[in-house]
Amino acid sequence: MSVRRAAGRLASYDALVLTAAIWFLAKFLRYAFPPLFDAFQSSYGVSDAVLGTAFSGLMLVYAAMQFPSGVLADRLGSVTVITTGALVAAIAALALVVDSPFLVLVGAMLVIGAGTGAHKTVAVRLLARAYPARTGRALGVLDTFGALSGVVAPAAAVGVASLALGPISSWRLVFLGAGLVGLALAAAFRVRVPKRLPGESSGIDTNPIDRGGEIAQYASLFRDWRFSTFALLTVLFSFTYNGLVAFAPRYLTAEAGLTAATASLLYSGLFLASLVQLVTGNLSDRVGRLPIIVATLGLASVALVAFVSLTGTSDPILLGGLLVAVGLGSHGFRPVRGAYLMSAIPDDVAGGGLGVVRTLLMGAGAISPAVVGTLSETAGFRAAFWLLASAVVGATLLGCLLWVFERS
Repeated sequence: MSVRRAAGRLASYDALVLTAAIWFLAKFLRYAFPPLFDAFQSSYGVSDAVLGTAFSGLMLVYAAMQFPSGVLADRLGSVTVITTGALVAAIAALALVVDSPFLVLVGAMLVIGAGTGAHKTVAVRLLARAYPARTGRALGVLDTFGALSGVVAPAAAVGVASLALGPISSWRLVFLGAGLVGLALAAAFRVRVPKRLPGESSGIDTNPIDRGGEIAQYASLFRDWRFSTFALLTVLFSFTYNGLVAFAPRYLTAEAGLTAATASLLYSGLFLASLVQLVTGNLSDRVGRLPIIVATLGLASVALVAFVSLTGTSDPILLGGLLVAVGLGSHGFRPVRGAYLMSAIPDDVAGGGLGVVRTLLMGAGAISPAVVGTLSETAGFRAAFWLLASAVVGATLLGCLLWVFERS
């Protein structure tokens, strides 16, 4: 009987496993492109600037999909939107299997951006409904799966470099495998997940938004000062995190005088720290979300301030430890952020409401590398990183403000 009960409990997590697997695949497809730029240059004879522009296009389409996907989930149901997004991304990946002009590659990248962009906002909403008592834990698993794809994708790109399968050679095998896995995951998701969400079995939510999901209905969420404050908090955090991720290796070589190999090794610690999401997500379900938010952002703030202050020491062990601490705080915050937002947004506009916030934070994240890069050339990298540290300290103070008002 105990074995049967345990099996039933494991089976209840099928929605989480499938949602996380599709998110892993979505980020795998995104992270697979940069390591293949050399192969693309050999195949198409294009420049780094052209490839970089194409990849920026993928990211812009991905960001632009956050709000529309949330609105569509409010109208049609989360299962329908996630399944469709997975199918679109898988088909676009399979389009790269056969030899084709460079414009097909660019078009496939943009379509992959649209398909994968339909997932995260809607996935947070779906998991909050499927596991209302364990939302933090579920989102911790989701974000950890996504972070691990950043380790797997470059390895897969390198691993297939010398392989060939009949007329299919080298880098195209990455997209063949990803496309086939994507089709299988989409089918399994459509069959299994509606059983965990009875209201979505027909593809339509039980609480569709009134008045057709007008933009004003989502904008009205910002009339609540607590919601607006938390939205600003997430924007500040996203600005810091994306600027740090874009320039941490360059900062370590330029300001700390470390070798490129040492800087890359320390940089990897920033992503390995993502495993903390499993812990913070679970803790937020037990002790509350705002305490964990303040603790994680506080850790990231203190560690980043110390990292910038002590850069001149050129001690790789010290700098590496501080960078890992920044990663622990940053990654630890992310699943709790999603859980807090889902508890703050009314259920009938949950998809679009979350989509609005994610559009704002991703917009801030998108401009951060440009700001940091420009400031580093005019005032130096140290000044640019002090700006990043100031932003995350500001986010921490806003979290403290929300926590104080919650307790009172």
